Amino acid sequence: MWLLFITYHKYTWAASAARKGAVMEYRFIIPGRLDNLNDYISAERSNRYKGAKMKSTNQNLAFQEACIQLGDMHIKRPVKMVYRWYEKDRRRDLDNISSFGRKVIQDALVEAGILPDDGWKYIKGFTDEFYVDKKYPRIEVTIIEL
Repeated sequence: MWLLFITYHKYTWAASAARKGAVMEYRFIIPGRLDNLNDYISAERSNRYKGAKMKSTNQNLAFQEACIQLGDMHIKRPVKMVYRWYEKDRRRDLDNISSFGRKVIQDALVEAGILPDDGWKYIKGFTDEFYVDKKYPRIEVTIIEL
């Protein structure tokens, strides 16, 4: 098992990989929160360039965190994704938080070369869990090789 600690301001996140039998699990954390689906739809409707910019900004954040915390990892096997969404409060709808977030995170993992593709062949499923953490909102992404 390896563990990488990354410090953001006054708190430390850990990216880890652990072997459980023949199955590998990888985890990375995106501090803060991403835009939600309603924000993205509003941006797209107002100006398609604004929507593209919003997707790019969110995807770049996920890309940077994945590259920093997971390094030069390349997963070749199909995976299951587990998302843990830590929001600062309960104001945003759960489906709006996760739908746009999953899209940009999976696109970022493909862009980083960590996953070969985000289609049915490589992503066999995903689950979402939602929590409130007023001090440190974040997204914890666990990738489980199948």
